[in-house]
Amino acid sequence: MASRVRLESKIKSPRALAGVLSKLPRSARVVFTNGCFDILHRGHVSYLERARLLGTHLVVALNGDASVARLKGPTRPVNPLEDRLRVIAALEAVSFVTWFDEDDPVALITRLKPKVLVKGGDWKPEQILGSREVRSWGGTVRSLAFLEGRSTTAILSRAKTAPRSS
Repeated sequence: MASRVRLESKIKSPRALAGVLSKLPRSARVVFTNGCFDILHRGHVSYLERARLLGTHLVVALNGDASVARLKGPTRPVNPLEDRLRVIAALEAVSFVTWFDEDDPVALITRLKPKVLVKGGDWKPEQILGSREVRSWGGTVRSLAFLEGRSTTAILSRAKTAPRSS
């Protein structure tokens, strides 16, 4: 039961998370990343573990369901936000998980004011949404390499072509 309470305590509304982060010591180094995280896979886990090493707290912001559908198409997300929040919260590397309904996280980044902004290797630091804002308050922006061949799109593609057993 104690682990369930801990898991639930990691899931915060954007407003509640802003309050929690504002009470952290000045020495805290909050790392922020965002994404759909629709079907959790090894690439996600590796990425989040490396992101966590850049600071003292890792915040993961998930795109809301409507946002995922606009970005990825009408068949996504496969898993609803409520499920994705709990799966990401269960990861040891993750300190807090929240969400946003817009197509980009800039307003949330501005509200939370992380010291480090991180995205996957397909983004150059200067292209990362929110990079200008994070740099404006003295933060840093990083792009972390992906594990080759590890993506939700690849998993879904393999699932569609996998032989069916009878």
